[in-house]
Amino acid sequence: MRNANVERLLLAFLGLEKTERLFSTLNMPSTIQDWEAGTVTRAELAQAMNMALFDDLLQRSPNGYAYTTEAVASGGSVYFDHGALRTVRWPHHGALPPGEAAFTRILRPLGFRLNGRYPLDKLGMTGRAYAHEDAPDEIAQFFVSELHPERFSLAFQAAVTNVLESSKDPLTPIAVSQLSELERDGSLPLATAQALLPVIVGAFARQHDNPSEVDYETLLRESAEMAWIATEGNAFNHATDRVDDVFALSDAEKAKGRPMKPDVEQSRSGRVFQTAYRADTIKREFKSADGKTVTRDVPGSFYEFITRKREFDKAERVWKTDLRFDAGNATGIFKMTANGAK
Repeated sequence: MRNANVERLLLAFLGLEKTERLFSTLNMPSTIQDWEAGTVTRAELAQAMNMALFDDLLQRSPNGYAYTTEAVASGGSVYFDHGALRTVRWPHHGALPPGEAAFTRILRPLGFRLNGRYPLDKLGMTGRAYAHEDAPDEIAQFFVSELHPERFSLAFQAAVTNVLESSKDPLTPIAVSQLSELERDGSLPLATAQALLPVIVGAFARQHDNPSEVDYETLLRESAEMAWIATEGNAFNHATDRVDDVFALSDAEKAKGRPMKPDVEQSRSGRVFQTAYRADTIKREFKSADGKTVTRDVPGSFYEFITRKREFDKAERVWKTDLRFDAGNATGIFKMTANGAK
């Protein structure tokens, strides 16, 4: 049975066709099998937001869209494991709070809590995972990375400032107050949640103006990740399907001619395995040196796959899915958006 609150949230925001497709595609957390009509819990709003963000990712990843369409057509579904986004911890960020602070102010009222910190030193970044308190194994996590411009050259830092200083804050004062109410009470009236959902989903996008070609090329010389942020902002970098056997899936997708990562990343714990498609190539506009608008092909977002082994929790004496991430795995997966950067 569908959760009526989640359904009404998505119908109001995305319409009937997309809502039907999402319900037929994605797993539904058991914690929201029951609901109170007209009152939206933080878990219900978190699930609706995740479903809308998954749909947004598919609109920007033709390979991901093709995969999910085939999976559903063959009687399967997608277990949405996590979504990833990139931020920049830099004071010259326009009206947008720097780094992950722009998103923890959304995630925490929705019930997400820090679930691990991962140094990504080779990339000049730090990653943090956020899992939902009410259903950590069933509501998709967020992997939020911060890039640290101070670890790069002065020319790079200047280009970062040039790109980000035009950033707008997508959260309206009323949205901030609604999030505060949600954090206090754990729920919102349906009409309030319906008004809030498009605003918080809209935060996962690019908030700054078109970058200049000069700044983009400066960033690209030192960090493919920052160059990606310059064109894509805080949009989902990737969304991830949790599958039983990522090795078998990788072989099957390669046999179909899909642009798969050559090797599967394996965590040091031996319990987390990840692979992905290469990022889809998209067209983005830039400001040229003579003030004109030019279009270039750049890497966009991509679709990922993960297998998580279970481990026995000796304290609680139950088997639990290993929900941790791995810095080495993440560094390897991030390279999917380096390919095709020009």
